[in-house]
Amino acid sequence: MKRLSDIMKNPSGLDSLANYMGDIPCPEWWVVLTTSRDADTLTRSNFECAQEALKAFDEDVEVFRFGHWGCGWWEALCVREGTEAFKEGESIADSLESYPVLDEEAFCQAEEEEALEVWANCYRVQDRIRYIREHRRQFEFRSFAELLSCVRGNYFGGYASELLY
Repeated sequence: MKRLSDIMKNPSGLDSLANYMGDIPCPEWWVVLTTSRDADTLTRSNFECAQEALKAFDEDVEVFRFGHWGCGWWEALCVREGTEAFKEGESIADSLESYPVLDEEAFCQAEEEEALEVWANCYRVQDRIRYIREHRRQFEFRSFAELLSCVRGNYFGGYASELLY
């Protein structure tokens, strides 16, 4: 984990603290995870799972939100040093170093929800038919009605990770 004040010096790799207006809130707090408007599904899922794991330590946990010229905004999930929340935050950060997913089930569900949203809102019927034909092995329809429902965008029956990435 890094201190909030250290991350704010260059949150994106293309910044400097000179671009920031205002005081750094709680500069001595430690950052467990960050996310932004443009974060991918895994980053968002891990951030939400970490928040859930830390919610029991309410007074020693804070999410700080900052505007940013590039990504619109970014957030830092922070914990106060020397507390039980800090120990839990360290445990979360350590587990992410050895494996990138905090909760497989939560991540899979977030991926499926995002895939359904993309399928319903970003594909036209013709695009869905083409996708199903090109990726036939992903789909197992039990009936024509099920196929029709998928083509209409009511659900996505393929592999979410294939559609999203």
